[in-house]
Amino acid sequence: MECFAVRRLASAYMDDAVSDQDRSAVRRHLSSCPGCALESRKYLEQRQALLSLPRRTPPADLTVRLRVAASKVRAQSARGAGRWSHWRDGLQLTIRNLMRPVALPAIGGLCSAVFLFSSLVPTFQSAFAAIAPGDVPTMLSTQPMLKCTAPIAFGEGDAVVDLRLDDQGRIVDYSIVSAPGQQSDELRRNIENSLLFTEFWPATTFGRGVAGTIRISFRSSRIDVRG
Repeated sequence: MECFAVRRLASAYMDDAVSDQDRSAVRRHLSSCPGCALESRKYLEQRQALLSLPRRTPPADLTVRLRVAASKVRAQSARGAGRWSHWRDGLQLTIRNLMRPVALPAIGGLCSAVFLFSSLVPTFQSAFAAIAPGDVPTMLSTQPMLKCTAPIAFGEGDAVVDLRLDDQGRIVDYSIVSAPGQQSDELRRNIENSLLFTEFWPATTFGRGVAGTIRISFRSSRIDVRG
């Protein structure tokens, strides 16, 4: 028998309220398990200490007093119970039974709405944090736009370049998409000379500047811009 089973049967074992088979199993376990034997001795000492306490004799009129108190409570309940109280109790029971199936879904929906709103609040705050006090935020996004370009010729041939802009419209990096028939060093020199004095309006989202990409086609006679 395991220790858990022995300790569960300890009280019944001390009271001689277990079967002969269980009594033999508990006795064998106690003889081989010092921990359970110690717990058994402690329980036996507590049991003997409780049995040695003096018995308190209840007052002779205790039964009469309890009956009188119960009769008073019964009489008060009978006087207060009328047609109105029965109707009120029935209405309360009906309302409780009707609202019980609705209460849990309603509380769940309310908690879900509060959680969803609290998770979206930081998004709204970050979207409008950088808007100036006099600005009117719009729910639109705009692409980067060319502000001005250098008044110098690009050179011979054409080239298509993608530009990466920061949230202020400044050029962060560029990559050459296509430049047929041109040498790399000369091409990069021409592109960088053309971009040296070129300025852009940044892309915007909800009225504030964000990073974006713009494509420029350099031609010997003109510059084409696409967001």
